[in-house]
Amino acid sequence: MNNQRQQKPTLTGQRFKTRKRAPGGTLSDDMTCTDVCLFKAQEDMETMQAYAQVFNKLIRRYKYLEKGFEEEIKKLLLFLKGFTESERNKLAMLTGILLANGNLSASILSSLFNENLVKEGVSACFAVKLFKSWLSEKDINSVAASLRKVGMDNRLMELFPANKRSCEHFSKYFTDAGLKELSDFVRNQQSIGARKELQKELEEQMSRGDPLKDIIVYTQEEIKRNNISEQMMIGLIWSSVMSAVEWNKKEELVTEQAIKHLKQYSLLLKAFTSQGHSELTLLLKIQEYCYDNIHFMKAFQKIVVLLYKADVLSEEVILKWYNDAHLAKGKSVFLQQMKKFVEWLKNAEEESESEEEEAD
Repeated sequence: MNNQRQQKPTLTGQRFKTRKRAPGGTLSDDMTCTDVCLFKAQEDMETMQAYAQVFNKLIRRYKYLEKGFEEEIKKLLLFLKGFTESERNKLAMLTGILLANGNLSASILSSLFNENLVKEGVSACFAVKLFKSWLSEKDINSVAASLRKVGMDNRLMELFPANKRSCEHFSKYFTDAGLKELSDFVRNQQSIGARKELQKELEEQMSRGDPLKDIIVYTQEEIKRNNISEQMMIGLIWSSVMSAVEWNKKEELVTEQAIKHLKQYSLLLKAFTSQGHSELTLLLKIQEYCYDNIHFMKAFQKIVVLLYKADVLSEEVILKWYNDAHLAKGKSVFLQQMKKFVEWLKNAEEESESEEEEAD
């Protein structure tokens, strides 16, 4: 009985053993590796896949091992400095494959945010090997989904020290390492985060009743700082403007309320519709909003006319929207609403052209 308790578990007749962690967090060298050990294996994907298959079979057969295995990997990653570069490479490759196979959760990456590992560049270097391995098995969409599931999609910047924690540095580091897909993903995540913060700040400024000129200056600065296009910005501004008030639920009253509210912010909208594309983006946002908020359905035409009179939307953009650039959402209702106004615009345009010809 005692012999059975002391007997170490074996797999295909071989014992598996890693280097033992000694008290204080260092790795003890008084333990020897068996012949079947990850760190003694060849440093290539085929070999790592074979090891991953063993772990996969074990975990599938003994489900109770799953949680404990993940916790051990987390602990192991905290001691990366105790391994050689080659050993770290093998562990990174294996971890990437296990993540791709679903044997591990992306939450294990939190161990790489350890201050000492980050400071010495171990975390970033390990992450390169890990993500290369992961992306060799799965595409970036699958990897992104796994990261989002555990809230890691917005934390990858923490692989670098605070003074290097910028989108530019991250992008250059991982692009140079051959991971442009990951760089683009993180850049996009940062952009989404910046836009959310910007919209939140705009809503707060509006709720405080800050002067429009101050809001415009702030927004212009944010466009430059975060490299946001005017098209993207006008969408954010529209959402912020429409979120800055509690709308009446009665359809007959909400139109009047919307016109009054939008008049107040027409100068802000005008400041960020200097291009035809931006105007069209705004018009499509209005269409989408009126469709998604059913009590605004009858307000669409009045909103468009208001913004036309305020020089926010031009005649050309309104006609383009009406002819071929509108969305499918509420198409028949909104086109019918705009029919008379569009006819008036066309007649006014023809009269203007006729007057010019007579003057010539």
